[in-house]
Amino acid sequence: MFILPEVGQAPPPVAAPPALLRLQGMSKRFGSLQALEDVSLEIAAGEIHCLLGENGAGKSTLCNLIFGVYQADSGSMQLAGADYRPSGPADALSMQVAMVHQHFSLVPDLSVVDNLLLGQARGVLRRSECAERVQALSQRFGLQIDPWLRISDLSVGERQRVEIIKCLMREPRLLVLDEPTAVLLPDEIAALLEVCQRVAAEGCGVVLVTHKLAEIQKVAQRATVLRGGRVAARSEQPAADLDALVQAMIQRSGEARTSPAAPSYQREAAGQPRAEPALMIDGVSVKDADGVTRLDNFTLIVEPGEIVAVAGVEGNGQSELAAVISGMRPASQGRLFVKGRELTGRSPRQITAAGVGVVPEDRHAVGCVSGMSVAENLFLDRLHRFSRYGLLDRKRMRAAALELMQRFDVRAASPDVSFAGLSGGNQQKAVLARELTLDGLSFLLAAQPTRGLDVGAVEAVYEHIRAVCAQGVGVLLISSELDELLKVADRVVVLYRGRIVGSCTAEPGERARIGAWMAGQAA
Repeated sequence: MFILPEVGQAPPPVAAPPALLRLQGMSKRFGSLQALEDVSLEIAAGEIHCLLGENGAGKSTLCNLIFGVYQADSGSMQLAGADYRPSGPADALSMQVAMVHQHFSLVPDLSVVDNLLLGQARGVLRRSECAERVQALSQRFGLQIDPWLRISDLSVGERQRVEIIKCLMREPRLLVLDEPTAVLLPDEIAALLEVCQRVAAEGCGVVLVTHKLAEIQKVAQRATVLRGGRVAARSEQPAADLDALVQAMIQRSGEARTSPAAPSYQREAAGQPRAEPALMIDGVSVKDADGVTRLDNFTLIVEPGEIVAVAGVEGNGQSELAAVISGMRPASQGRLFVKGRELTGRSPRQITAAGVGVVPEDRHAVGCVSGMSVAENLFLDRLHRFSRYGLLDRKRMRAAALELMQRFDVRAASPDVSFAGLSGGNQQKAVLARELTLDGLSFLLAAQPTRGLDVGAVEAVYEHIRAVCAQGVGVLLISSELDELLKVADRVVVLYRGRIVGSCTAEPGERARIGAWMAGQAA
């Protein structure tokens, strides 16, 4: 059953088993932003309840209210029939409510056991007892992990298992997972969803925040959609209501769109001079400070009007490749060319001036200045356009920023608000807007451009990327989202331990082979 609200009303909760957690009229405001308004929700023991919504819809705020990170302005919560208002995460944990955050909170230089004992043990550390408990939980829930390994030696998927074990050691009755599959291999995602099912089968309520429709289809027993901080829809049968859920999230069809205004880029006909490659990487290698090779003899050509995807589990050389192309770190050997112009060893400013747009994987560290306004961030590389007698013409810059914000659907109260105040999705769209409107753009590097974005925002990002590609811009797309790569790219290369281990056309029929390459099976 799919329930949409009447105009101006939130939909009533659907019939369900007795609630483990009941939220009534929850509201939360941050300054002028109403993050949540009159949200009511019920989570039953033993169910997997998926929480959906666009970026900025209020999902993380709601999870943080449940886990005690924030305090609600109004509303009430009940846990197993008793009043529940945790004063902080420690209070929530004491009442057997645990949360797996989107970003890991592990100390890389410590072992699994020592990480699990942090904040939980006093006096003599009983490492062996902890290790035995880890092994017991591993067998019980299918979370195989060596308790004595150092975190830095684990894969991303294994680190995610540690985060989940850390929660399960608390024997929770409610487990909240905030987008836990964002950086996992396809097989690791399937394993994690199986863990969710096993945890729920033992009577624990599970709240799963996700943007991935395949995950909803596989495990969700009920789903709630947030939009603009309010409940927009509920479903008792999410697998059957996927299209309606997407429409409730974004208020339009979830079908992929193309940009009708974008002219098709015509590659040269036979007999005509061949255009210079948009990007040519010739034998680039990167070694870290310890002399370990992170990128090994990487060679690739991206033609104008072509989208080439780099797939692979994070930590296999993708970050080093992006850093070399963007000028953030030098290559140990090899050369880099854009449209026939050598850019080996050039600075980020010089690379930008050569027509290279860069959407970095870590927008907070290198993609923006969070303390500056949205308008200033949109024009970081071209503030001189609005300079007059050494001063910024802020009125003209504000008008230009408003036009870009409308074009790229960057949602903010005004161009003057702090960039840090935008949701993650809107920050990403702003960075994309700046890079795609670069003067003389001929090549675009997009590293993890849709990480943490909702269905509608993902669609918009790829629509804009396809549009510049249709105008002759070459695109190198680095992502761990295999299904997205197969939809948008022309061909795929797979990185494993710094080397290209396979290459093929981007077709759905190649998914299994690409997944095998990502796991380290030789082509």
